[in-house]
Amino acid sequence: MGDPTKQLAQALEFIDAPDNITITAKSEILINPAWGKTDQNDFHNMMIEVETDMPPLQLLDACQKIENDMGRVRGVKWGPRLIDIDIVAYGRLLMQTERLTLPHKHAHERDFVLGPLRDISPDTASWIIEIAKN
Repeated sequence: MGDPTKQLAQALEFIDAPDNITITAKSEILINPAWGKTDQNDFHNMMIEVETDMPPLQLLDACQKIENDMGRVRGVKWGPRLIDIDIVAYGRLLMQTERLTLPHKHAHERDFVLGPLRDISPDTASWIIEIAKN
C-alpha cells in the first residue's frame, strides 16, 4: 500500500531515532510477489541489523509503535499494510512467547527474508536455517 520505498525510508528514520537503537547494516530493497495472501501488490522487503540495549519484547513494542505511528491498520492476516516490521533474530536467542518467537518462525521459508539477511549477516541466515532443521 502507498509508496513502499518512501515508507521503508521513513521506518528506518524512526527506528534509528532513539538513542538506544542504532542501525549498523541494511540490505537493498527486494521486490517480490506477495507471500501468504497472494492477491495483493508485490512486497518490498529489506533487512536491517541494529544494536540496542532493549530486551526483545521492548524492541517489539518499539517496532509496533512505529508501525502504528505510520498508520498501520491490523486487518486481514498477511493482507495489505503500509509497513510491517518484524524481528527476525535477536543474536542467537531462542525464544517463544505468545507475542514473539525467535528466530522468526517463518524466516527459513521465505526467500524475501533470507536473501536480504544473507546480504547483511550470512552467519545469521545460516543459523536460522540450521535451527529450522532441528
